[in-house]
Amino acid sequence: MKLKVFFIFTALIPFSFINAQKPIILNEDSLKVGTNKYPGISVTIPEVQYEKTLKNWVKLQESGTKSKVVDDGGKMSIFGAFSKNISENPVNILSELTDRDSVLKLTAAIELKKDVYIERATGEAELSKAKQYLFDFAKEQYIDLVNEQLKLEENKLKDLQKELGGLEKDQSGMEKDIRSSNKLISSEQDELVMLNNELTTLSAAIIEHNAEYITMDPGEVKDEKAKYIKDLENQKKKTVKSIKKAENKISKAENTISHANRSIPKNDDTQERIRRLITDQEAVVQKFTDKLNRVKAFK
Repeated sequence: MKLKVFFIFTALIPFSFINAQKPIILNEDSLKVGTNKYPGISVTIPEVQYEKTLKNWVKLQESGTKSKVVDDGGKMSIFGAFSKNISENPVNILSELTDRDSVLKLTAAIELKKDVYIERATGEAELSKAKQYLFDFAKEQYIDLVNEQLKLEENKLKDLQKELGGLEKDQSGMEKDIRSSNKLISSEQDELVMLNNELTTLSAAIIEHNAEYITMDPGEVKDEKAKYIKDLENQKKKTVKSIKKAENKISKAENTISHANRSIPKNDDTQERIRRLITDQEAVVQKFTDKLNRVKAFK
């Protein structure tokens, strides 16, 4: 029997990737059904899942025909299958898919007409077509699998990039908070100077007018003085309230700055860690991209 091996280059790839880099092996083989043994072809498909591959194999055989695949204890058969990639005429296919740890082995015996199975004796052209039929199926399954692996790793990379973007946005926000808080503190401090001066003036005026009020005789003028003093006291209360409000604003802004100054270094460290993870994940994505390109290049 002749053996055809489609190798995937594995040099300089970590062990986990080496494990994944197994060849598709196409082999002239035989298929035993009951007590009978039929000439056939086998192909090994690395890594793929049994149930999904079985479903796709059945679907491929049933494509273009009303015939259905019959599964008898793991041995499949379909009569009147039609594929121009094998023959212009309908063919019968006996097959078996077996799970061999990290690879699946698909063996098929293709009957061109009664008791005439594709093998080297029936002609190189028919044998070559049958081999290509099985190889194309195996390659498609492998490509689909590696595409899924690549998509999974790309999604991991996108998640890391999204996380980094969030951290950068947070840091930008904290830096903006520091700038706006410093600006607010400066503004409120200027306001406090003015308010404290106003408070000093009002306090002095109240003391002065109270002293005058005490010495005044009862009457309309004294009542007007009392009303004026009350207005001064209300202004003082408002000024004290404004001072308290400005002080609270300054305190809040200072807390914002303090929190940001503590958080930014932690954010920087986390960003650096995420950037290293992104670099590592980009390498993983590239390896799966290379793996996919190698599988696509199989002939």
